[in-house]
Amino acid sequence: MDYLAGLNPQQRAAVENTKGPVMIVAGAGSGKTRVITFRVAHLIQTGTDPFNILVLTFTNKASKDMRERISKVVGAEAKNIWMGTFHSVFAKILRVEAEKIGYPNNFTIYDTDDSKSVIRAILKEMQLDDKLYAPNFVYGRISSAKNNLISWGEYQANDQIQAEDIQNKRPLLGQIYETYAKRCFRAGAMDFDDLLFKTNILLKEHPDVLNKYQQKFRYLMVDEYQDTNFSQYTIVKKLAAAYQNICVVGDDAQSIYAFRGANIQNILNFERDYPDLKVYKLEQNYRSTQNIVDAASSIIANNKNQLEKNVFSENDPGDRIKVARAFTDNEEGKLVAESIIQERSLKGYTYHDFAILYRTNAQSRAMEEGLRKLNIPYKIYGGTSFYQRKEIKDLIAYFRLTFNPKDEEAIKRVINYPKRGIGDTSIDKIIVAADQHNLTMWDVISNAHQYVDGRLANQLNDFAMMVQSFQAEAKKLDAYDSALFIAQHAGILKELYTDDSVEGRARYENIQELLNGIKEFAEREDIEEKGLDIFMQDVALLTNDDKDGDKNKDTVSLMTIHSAKGLEFKNVFIVGLEENLFPSQMSLTNRTDLEEERRLFYVAITRAEVKLTITYATSRYRWGTLTNCEPSRFINEINPKFLELDVKPAKSTSFDGSFDSERKSWTSQPRDFISKPKPAAGATTSAPPARPKTTSLLAKAHVPTPGFTPSQPHEFQGGMEVEHEKFGFGKIISLEGTLPDVKATVFFQGLGNKQLLLKFAKLMIVK
Repeated sequence: MDYLAGLNPQQRAAVENTKGPVMIVAGAGSGKTRVITFRVAHLIQTGTDPFNILVLTFTNKASKDMRERISKVVGAEAKNIWMGTFHSVFAKILRVEAEKIGYPNNFTIYDTDDSKSVIRAILKEMQLDDKLYAPNFVYGRISSAKNNLISWGEYQANDQIQAEDIQNKRPLLGQIYETYAKRCFRAGAMDFDDLLFKTNILLKEHPDVLNKYQQKFRYLMVDEYQDTNFSQYTIVKKLAAAYQNICVVGDDAQSIYAFRGANIQNILNFERDYPDLKVYKLEQNYRSTQNIVDAASSIIANNKNQLEKNVFSENDPGDRIKVARAFTDNEEGKLVAESIIQERSLKGYTYHDFAILYRTNAQSRAMEEGLRKLNIPYKIYGGTSFYQRKEIKDLIAYFRLTFNPKDEEAIKRVINYPKRGIGDTSIDKIIVAADQHNLTMWDVISNAHQYVDGRLANQLNDFAMMVQSFQAEAKKLDAYDSALFIAQHAGILKELYTDDSVEGRARYENIQELLNGIKEFAEREDIEEKGLDIFMQDVALLTNDDKDGDKNKDTVSLMTIHSAKGLEFKNVFIVGLEENLFPSQMSLTNRTDLEEERRLFYVAITRAEVKLTITYATSRYRWGTLTNCEPSRFINEINPKFLELDVKPAKSTSFDGSFDSERKSWTSQPRDFISKPKPAAGATTSAPPARPKTTSLLAKAHVPTPGFTPSQPHEFQGGMEVEHEKFGFGKIISLEGTLPDVKATVFFQGLGNKQLLLKFAKLMIVK
């Protein structure tokens, strides 16, 4: 029984207690996988037949890892355990039982793309506007109904759902759902959600089948129970009803998938379902330093809706959590990249030891650019590199076409996106005509009436006129205005704006982010050339090394926090800690959503083993306007004794090159603003003074002095004190070159040296 020897008392008790309902509340880094593994091994070692054990996980990776670990303890018997994701296990059962619910045993499983293709065909037949009824949106709506076990008949009969659809001007969703369900049935196909939905129908309508699997699966274990939806919950409850040997493992503080239908109430109400439940709390965190664990606990304590637990660590206290500010998101990317270089050389880390986590996919752009400029290899997990995303490649293809209309790949990519009736057959006609006359595709398109006839010639003519208008604008405008003009007039913005599914919103954000990056480029004060063609050169150089397929390469990991769940890294950067970004703007209207955002932040913090850095930008571009950002409320919620703040005095008009004043202002701040002491029972005390908000100590965006007007280039001299619209106060170190192309090196507080071309620089002489 040596496998039990390495467990702490709580872990051991959870492993050895195998009868009746059990809930294991496992805090982050508390050895959850180990407990599940050894519990299954213990069942087998004490005489349970592995064929009678069902283990449900959320990812294939989790089940593969567990099976490997179990086989180390029990050997070949591990193969006989029923173990896998919900979808894979129930697909296996449906293969055996499908005929009972009218499906063939060899039914097809549609992936998301197949499902959306069926929906597109239905929308076409019903002649519905695919902007209003965007396939992504319709698919999401049907998926959500199935996960809540609502059939198409119930969907149509439910007044509340119908009223909601009518209000959203989509009254025909129920009808689309019916047609979709019947079409899948006719084709002998199930989509991903059906694998659970149809299992529920099977177990409800066929008591003999339910009894068969209740007898088979005498022991049930469910991992990540906080992420189960209603459909998964119902199956598990039915299967466990006969013997009640059910063990669920999870952490309510890490429930972050509400947008996918996960219901935190499943874990919070588990006790109600099983009154004689035994609860084991795994509270010791083996992953992170004490500082990181305590900071995470101080965050999650702000959630009202949670199971009580007290997570602690006996590891080293470790470094305090660093909070660093940047001026813009590009600067944030640069700051993170420089920190990685520094940490790596000082501590001897590999790139694998670093992860950068962000709230939305669009934030990867600034991070990728920062890393690339310093030649730091990286990999994006659970997503695509920014410049490889479809919508970005589409818009960039329009940019390429603007500067080089002979670019055939770019033509093929966008000639019919957004749709303008120039399909594959039309493109073939263009290629044939070009070959016959020894011309380029563009020659044919721009003189369409000579080479093709009728309707197609008119459509090509419109397309050529549009590209020519882009060329004319790009000659007159800077990079940003040209890019915005192209994005608007090509129809890409409108196309993406009307798709209000989760994916559609993300694509729209990505386009916005590309335009933000271009705006930042157009506003640079250290370069002369600011046309879109120059920006494109930069991008081409950046994207050249995207296709590096070496799996074992030492890389920094970039991912959204959702993708990081279950992973751990020695060094973690959580970026973009600003109001309306994290917590996201959409979550600020009600407590439930805000608590979900807080749990997401908790997950992010607890990925770090040794060092955690939180960064925020004081300004970001939004639709081409530089907007000031507020540091996130979540920074206030971390007890400041766990933080190392990057504090600078708000403003100073004189600058002597030393940082004594900063040092004083920082050391005079009490470092340990402990949260309120609890009064003794029955005592009435006046409330202690509230600790100052951490964000009130952090640097905000510089607000220019009233009446700020930039001085003329010829007025500047070395040694002058100046104010910059964005960077604040500084001192001119040196001037080089001759008017009008004089370049100044200016030292700014908290920022260091910046090189600026005086004719573009927004600088005002202070003295």
